[in-house]
Amino acid sequence: MSSTPSTPKGPTSIPTYRSKRGWKGYFAEVGREMKKVNWPTRAETNRLTGVVFSVCFIVGIILFALSTIFEHFVALVTTGSV
Repeated sequence: MSSTPSTPKGPTSIPTYRSKRGWKGYFAEVGREMKKVNWPTRAETNRLTGVVFSVCFIVGIILFALSTIFEHFVALVTTGSV
């Protein structure tokens, strides 16, 4: 990116880069960068989606089990019966 950093406004501000070409240049740059992205195939996307759903389901089951166990433990400690 060939823009220069702007001057900070205070001791804690972070300098930001300003584009000299405006919005049109910004979107042209975004388009060029999006062409460089290595997009996954449909099969890879479906496989990884299945992995995410499976992990979420397993974590949900584990959290449910732990919640039930701790619920019974707290009931046993506070009331003396389940």
